[in-house]
Amino acid sequence: MNPNELTVQSLRRIILDQSFRARVGHIGSALCVADLVHALYHQVLRISAPADQDRDRFILAKGHAALALYGVFYQKGWITGEQLNSYCADNSLLGVHPDRGLPGVDFATGSLGQGLSIGAGAALSARLQKSARRVYVLMSDAECNEGACWEAAMFAAHQRLSNLTAIVDVNGQQALGYTRDVMDLQPMADRWRAFGWSVAEIDGHDVAQIVAAVKPGSDRAPRVVLARTTFGKGVSYMQNQIKWHYWPMSDDEYKQAVREIGGQS
Repeated sequence: MNPNELTVQSLRRIILDQSFRARVGHIGSALCVADLVHALYHQVLRISAPADQDRDRFILAKGHAALALYGVFYQKGWITGEQLNSYCADNSLLGVHPDRGLPGVDFATGSLGQGLSIGAGAALSARLQKSARRVYVLMSDAECNEGACWEAAMFAAHQRLSNLTAIVDVNGQQALGYTRDVMDLQPMADRWRAFGWSVAEIDGHDVAQIVAAVKPGSDRAPRVVLARTTFGKGVSYMQNQIKWHYWPMSDDEYKQAVREIGGQS
């Protein structure tokens, strides 16, 4: 894969290639946020370099989708092909969940329910330091089952952290079932508004909608973007199927997946 190929389809190919090579799951989770992560890193986040002190901060609260993040790092030239190919290998910093030791990863995540709390703290820190940096947190809808998320939501609204944006990946499913069956949080927009947040609802695979929704506005409240996505986006046999939260691909499944996203197996 050429790092100059910056399309979201090339990002999906990276996800498929690396998950197949490592025989590791969480493929569907990474595929469904590919458009979100790609749009943020290529069109929204102000990050001239991973070590830039005044860079915007991005928190992948649903850390199990880290392959999408690593793919974008490769596209931006922050990691090499050799590093990318070390995904899930011994002594690699590219694990199933993001590791703070990897340049570009500001916060290690994976314990669901904590990402928004970290983001609220980072946003308040930016304000106290009089920095213009903004904070973006990509969460899952199932993560909103966690009480800590709503504590953080209350805190952010109380502090009027308008430099904080949460993006909720509303794919309707989680590790062991569909969210409507495990814990139904609909209507989610009303819940966030009740907690004092500005709310936008978008198609999470439409780049123009993504970019428009996360742009800073005049509202003094924190902002949440409810992004409707399809789990396993782009691979027919994975879409909306619970087992692809964890399941690795067989040889034939990998070849079909690559064909369907427009590549050569």
